[in-house]
Amino acid sequence: MIDLNNIGKRQADLLRTAFNNKQLAHSYLFVDNDQNRALNTAYWLACLFNCVGENKPDGTCINCKQILSGNHPDVLLVKPEGKQTLGIDQIRPLKEELAKSPVESTRRFFLIDEAQRLTLPAANALLNLLEEPVAPVTSILITNNADQILPTVRSRVQVVSFDESQASGKTAILLKNGFSQDDLEELGDTQKLDQMIKYFYEEMLEQNDLALVSAHKLADSAKTSSEQQYVLLFLKLTAQKDLDDDLKRLAAARMLKYLIEIDKMRFSNVNFRNSLDYLALQWKR
Repeated sequence: MIDLNNIGKRQADLLRTAFNNKQLAHSYLFVDNDQNRALNTAYWLACLFNCVGENKPDGTCINCKQILSGNHPDVLLVKPEGKQTLGIDQIRPLKEELAKSPVESTRRFFLIDEAQRLTLPAANALLNLLEEPVAPVTSILITNNADQILPTVRSRVQVVSFDESQASGKTAILLKNGFSQDDLEELGDTQKLDQMIKYFYEEMLEQNDLALVSAHKLADSAKTSSEQQYVLLFLKLTAQKDLDDDLKRLAAARMLKYLIEIDKMRFSNVNFRNSLDYLALQWKR
């Protein structure tokens, strides 16, 4: 549910100033560990532009109510809908809408939630949308990790960063690397998963035949998107740490190279089990 009380206050002030000065950008990237807050802020901006009340946005006028209920024809939201990725089939309708004039407003708002889940084809399809659009449109991409957004996409948007979380320790590391608060709750206790990842990593470096068996066990255990993201991050962080070890440096560099390839595979919708199989098999060559 959209909550206009839970928004980025500083970011809203900046956006209000741009609105008052008629300087709203045609595309934004909202970067926030709390993606719900960023999405609320995007809806707040759409309400600000369309509100007919006195204290804009009041959230109670007919236009605001339409927007907040998801029924305004000029405010469109795209989100994963329970899928692990945002595919080109979800972005293609936005491209079709691009040439259309607003129905009830003077500007349209395209909101893309969890933009870090965009597949490579979907992200590339966005490029025309994010450049100078034909119709008056403001597109807002929302992510918890700007590094997971294609550089060609980032170069076409105005980045709005929200306040950093005050978390510390392992939680801070996960938040910094793109995990949301919802992801952390879904992960729960990772002690068992940590041990499995450690064994898998060590078996690969030793070229142990058990690495492929461990890959399958990991794939069976890491069912959710958050768990799968966690496994790949744990492997990257372990390899990065090993770069400082003279005896492990070459192996760690090789591991990071393969993990980058897996990131590309994941963008192309290769499933998690096949990704781990690929990783395990590379060490046997």
